[in-house]
Amino acid sequence: MKKITLFAFLLFIGLTSMQAQVSVNPGIRGGLNLTSLTNIDNNSMKADYYIGGLVAIKFNRYFTLQPEITYSRQGAEGREYYNGSNAFQDAKYELNYVTLGAVAKFNFGGKGFHVLAGPSLDLKTSDNFGRYGYDPIGTDFSFVGGIGYTLPNGLTFEARFKQGLIDIYGYDGIDYDDYYYDQIILNQVLQFGISYTFKVK
Repeated sequence: MKKITLFAFLLFIGLTSMQAQVSVNPGIRGGLNLTSLTNIDNNSMKADYYIGGLVAIKFNRYFTLQPEITYSRQGAEGREYYNGSNAFQDAKYELNYVTLGAVAKFNFGGKGFHVLAGPSLDLKTSDNFGRYGYDPIGTDFSFVGGIGYTLPNGLTFEARFKQGLIDIYGYDGIDYDDYYYDQIILNQVLQFGISYTFKVK
């Protein structure tokens, strides 16, 4: 009985100590998107923006889990045939998403420099593909990786790469037992931005 009581007491102390170390702070983030779509002819990057909010759950000075909700303007720039003729016209493909993600951030030496990685569920809010005769599906699933640096005041500078994993038309790359992965159209995003985490006492 004494051993059980001692174990329960030590467990209680450990949980209390862990809770004392964990901090939960809200924040905002935003910046530049450089976006493209794979396997589209005459495709080039489109410059746009992203903006959103976050909650930084800091377990210790080395590890932070950061759930995020972000409005992300994506797509690409390219060339399309004009009215069925052989003439080309400039095209700007717009794919806009609300993204629900969570990144794990690992701070080197407990200092400001960190690497991050995590998944993202992207829900399409709008697109302009109808004018080109196409209809993208409503969701994407992405993987995010990046680096950053956080100042003591909560201001963070980050660079991220976001790779979509689902074809924007739902194509699975398989056609009559042959694989056509070089035809799959995926979202790719470079993000350069800042975030600010508010200190909650």
